Amino acid sequence: MPVDASPILSARGLNKGFPGTKALTDIDFDLRPGEVHALLGENGAGKSTLVKCLTGAMRRDSGTILLHGQPISPASTLEAQALGIGTVYQEVNLLANLTVAENLTLGRQPRRFGLVDRRAMKAEAEAMLAGYGLAINVNRDLGSYSVAVQQIVAIARAVALSGKVLILDEPTASLDAREVELLFGVVERLRAKGLGIIFISHFLDQVFRISDRLTVLRNGRLIATTEAAEVDRHRLIAMMLGRDLAAQEAAHAPAQLNDAPGMLSFRGCGRRGAVEPFDLEVRQGEVIGMAGLLGSGRTESAELLFGLSPRDTGEARDGDRPLSLASPREAIAAGFGFAPEDRKTDGIIADLSVRENIVLALQARRGWAKPIPRAEQTRLATDYIRQLDIRTPGPEKPVGLLSGGNQQKVILARWLAMNPRFLILDEPTRGIDVGAHAEILRLIRRLVAEGMSLLVISSELEELVAVSDRMIVLRDRRHVAELAGGGLTADRIVDAIAAGDAA
Repeated sequence: MPVDASPILSARGLNKGFPGTKALTDIDFDLRPGEVHALLGENGAGKSTLVKCLTGAMRRDSGTILLHGQPISPASTLEAQALGIGTVYQEVNLLANLTVAENLTLGRQPRRFGLVDRRAMKAEAEAMLAGYGLAINVNRDLGSYSVAVQQIVAIARAVALSGKVLILDEPTASLDAREVELLFGVVERLRAKGLGIIFISHFLDQVFRISDRLTVLRNGRLIATTEAAEVDRHRLIAMMLGRDLAAQEAAHAPAQLNDAPGMLSFRGCGRRGAVEPFDLEVRQGEVIGMAGLLGSGRTESAELLFGLSPRDTGEARDGDRPLSLASPREAIAAGFGFAPEDRKTDGIIADLSVRENIVLALQARRGWAKPIPRAEQTRLATDYIRQLDIRTPGPEKPVGLLSGGNQQKVILARWLAMNPRFLILDEPTRGIDVGAHAEILRLIRRLVAEGMSLLVISSELEELVAVSDRMIVLRDRRHVAELAGGGLTADRIVDAIAAGDAA
């Protein structure tokens, strides 16, 4: 990438506000041809608002947007696309029930004698994907392919319709390591062709690997734009947060739990087709980590423990008393809480307020015949907004309008309001910014210090090691190892996953 290349896309003095909130303040931004430019910041920093202003999804209040030095004012994403600016989101916004070829040519299908020329459409689609090193059956439905392939198809369509600027918003959030490599190969090809690429991601290792430059936003303001090679990870995190995370990332000393009372025990618990029978003992005041590749049975184990997926075999006991756990209602009555992996689908109720989402589980436990007084609801919500630093103008804000990290905090507040003794967190930091990430890890440590027991599932091994007292490792839907003490390291987890033998 030429260092002195004139920008393809620029923003000068961009401002955008909402009632009670200034989302962007005097933002300057440049994207050069043939570069990958990472846009970074906490949830709520202004990244999404900036992208929406650049792509016409949102009207800016003031400031200038330039494309090849000429002012533009796209009034919609279609207008931005016609100008050469395309966007691909984490959740692919194509039509899964149409074929790959139909998705790639939708709205501009080749025709012959007034009818869609399917042979020409197939040839065009194959030629488009060949430029990305992808050879697939384009006559199959898009939904039959992996998320990575769907992402590449979405990129191919966006580039075909725009071809100057490509914005990738969390494109790797749902991909495994092999799929990330496939996607990055596509990004490299596009960079070599001279496209300007804006890359938004919470995975800092990926950011450093693929990016030429970095721009950091915080609280709607520009903090820095720098060459990626000129900043290290800790400095970048400090810029994103405005504070040093060294103390928050200090090594975690596993609790000495040999004499801790066994609170809950599960013996031979399993479900056909979901997870093989396993044993698990939960002690008071400990964090049990759960690691394994996607599809290894992590989430299935958590759902079985919480009664979302009733077990076929085994028994659960609370001390010397049997536990049924045949449904979430029974699990909640036993003092269990569960924050699911997919917070948007299974966690929040987007149209309800922050207050209503926080009191939901507590109200369900009391029963709908005994409504929680509105004043008590407001007090609870306000208290947890303060405790967890939930960034919202107030408890009546619809939770669907909050950033991902703040939605995750609302889900945690919902369960903390019940004061559970056993809390299951499935990917509690996935897809959230580094600030909310650090705050949730700090919260986990505080809850354990207060005597709560937690089961934490995460794909981030270093994070899991940092908070866990013991580690359960899964492979092929089986619990294959338990690690503790000096054996609790990321390397040992990888070894256990690879070997599949008890460690």
